[in-house]
Amino acid sequence: MARDHQPSRQQSQPSHSSQPSQSSRRRAQVRGLVTAASVAALAAGGTALAGLPAEAAGKPKGHDVSSHQKNVDWAKAKTKGATFVYVKATESTTYRNPYFGQQYSGARTAGIVRGAYHFALPNKSSGAKQAAYFVKNGGAWRADGWTLPPALDIEYNPYGKAKCYGLSKARMVSWIKSFSNEIKRQTGRRPVIYTTAHWWQLCTGNSAAFAADHPLWIARYNAATAGTLPAGWTFWTFWQYDNSGTLPGDQNLFNGTQAQLKRFARG
Repeated sequence: MARDHQPSRQQSQPSHSSQPSQSSRRRAQVRGLVTAASVAALAAGGTALAGLPAEAAGKPKGHDVSSHQKNVDWAKAKTKGATFVYVKATESTTYRNPYFGQQYSGARTAGIVRGAYHFALPNKSSGAKQAAYFVKNGGAWRADGWTLPPALDIEYNPYGKAKCYGLSKARMVSWIKSFSNEIKRQTGRRPVIYTTAHWWQLCTGNSAAFAADHPLWIARYNAATAGTLPAGWTFWTFWQYDNSGTLPGDQNLFNGTQAQLKRFARG
């Protein structure tokens, strides 16, 4: 995803940090979780759409943006097929996307389902503290059918060589639990988790602790499918399949129908 601070991307991994950066983005994988009922209903099949992975046929198209995209032309994004978007709100407890208001409110005005995401820096402060900062600065949720659940962007450290921020696998899992519990306490929803399969394996030991109740947003580029998912998840809710395309920012798919997207937003 986009870190607005300038993190460098790891191999085949995307990045969402806070301040606009010039580091190269890497290929990633993004899978998510909708509802058990959706899974049975969603058959992979169909013809591949031009410029999209084979799995894209019939699935709602969306994107994610940060300060890199500045003021977005939402009417244009809508005409190009945007049905949902995630907007970068915060990073750690020190950064707020200066374009968040225009991006988040503008998407809603254009009739696009939108949500906010937080770029985690687990070495800076506790998960609970970062979650509270996120909710206070754009990460709230309401059951209006237009607001996606808050999302946690947890991936390679863009600011140093310690890919897992210097945390052990057990400490990383605890950090994510702390973040999730605070989001749940304040909003009533568990966060969507954005990550890559490789980072999850490396930094959490491929923990299966979150799969039961956390939607998965997987990042994987230049591939026909979202690939092998982290432990416990059997399907993705969102897949970030490229870092550029017809829509501003990173390109994403929702694993369901437009009606299921609205139900997912409503909770």
